[in-house]
Amino acid sequence: MKITIKQAASLSLLVAFLSVVAYSCKRDNDQTVVKEEQQGLPDAVKNQIASLGYDTRNVRTVEGGYVVEGDIFLTHESLNYKSTSPVLRVANSEQYRTTCLITPLPKTITVSVTGLPAVYSTATDIAIARYNALGLRLKFQRVSSGGQVDIRYASLGSGVLGQSAGFPNCSTGNPPSPILLNSDANALGSNPNQNYLATVIAHEIGHTIGFRHTDYFNRAYSCGIGGNEGTAGVGAINIPGTPTAADPNSWMLACIGNGVNRPFNANDITALRYLYQ
Repeated sequence: MKITIKQAASLSLLVAFLSVVAYSCKRDNDQTVVKEEQQGLPDAVKNQIASLGYDTRNVRTVEGGYVVEGDIFLTHESLNYKSTSPVLRVANSEQYRTTCLITPLPKTITVSVTGLPAVYSTATDIAIARYNALGLRLKFQRVSSGGQVDIRYASLGSGVLGQSAGFPNCSTGNPPSPILLNSDANALGSNPNQNYLATVIAHEIGHTIGFRHTDYFNRAYSCGIGGNEGTAGVGAINIPGTPTAADPNSWMLACIGNGVNRPFNANDITALRYLYQ
């Protein structure tokens, strides 16, 4: 099974032959779903999505816009946005951020879990602990309900794990909500491995605080297929200090193997601290 986190990036590796899961919770090889969803998509919309650098093969129509590359939500308004942010054109895996970030700092973001099995609550606590252990000026706090980021259930289709609501709001400096996770049997299921689930949740949180995929330049690096995600109207700015060599273990790679645990590696920590310490 292939899991897409939000977008995927470069180089075709052995990972291409592994069972991969999309963090955004969608199988890139689920051709039946793709065909059904593409039938009603107007050519004008496909062209707009393509102009932002996204693959148009896996587009899903949802309330308020479209989901592309597995777990990236594009509003109708964002399709007309042309970003002027700098993009580093390097065909390697590095850490990239969006133009807008969480502001002002220090800030604590509350996180709640709604309508999901108990293991999802536990995994969310693990994901939050991974961030808070770094001593950043951006912190996360679990609340029982009504969090600034609410993690909810959604039936997203066969093989789709989840998706975030996008990237930080440029006007308010706040994260988007909700994060949707698919606990259906054909996706994450009702009792997945806790560390694997925590990695998926941490990945989606990463998008909400402004991280693009580590391999945004070429999704084939972690997914086996796919190309350059482009600026996507939100920018793809290289984070100084992160490596130009391939980074096969980053928590922000577009795709992940089923059951794999990816805590923050040294490069991930460098990127997080550069933005939020």
